[in-house]
Amino acid sequence: MTRNELLSRYAAGERDFRDADLQWADLAGVNLDGVDLSKATLVRADLTEVKLTGANLVCANMIGARLAGANLTGANLAGAKLTMAYMPSANLAGANLAGANLDWANLVGANLAGANLDSADLAGATLPRRFKP
Repeated sequence: MTRNELLSRYAAGERDFRDADLQWADLAGVNLDGVDLSKATLVRADLTEVKLTGANLVCANMIGARLAGANLTGANLAGAKLTMAYMPSANLAGANLAGANLDWANLVGANLAGANLDSADLAGATLPRRFKP
């Protein structure tokens, strides 16, 4: 799926993009609040400053994705693969990251207030200074 196809379908009111292949997509700065990208492939996608408030990203493959400054408030990322994701200053307040793989993810300055990290894999992750698991 191309960036333009996703954005035009989203603008037309569609929110269900389960299993979409968006690897290497440039979606920086886009508003995709409430979108369903469960099981989507977002490997190496540029999601810098994207708005994904309340989005469904369950089991999404986001290995190596760039999420710097992204707003993922209340998003469901349960079981998502975020290995080596670049997420400095991302807002993950109230997000569900249960069972997510955050191996080697960069979360410096990220807001994890109220985030569910039950069974999340944080091996090698760079965490915010005041983070308390």
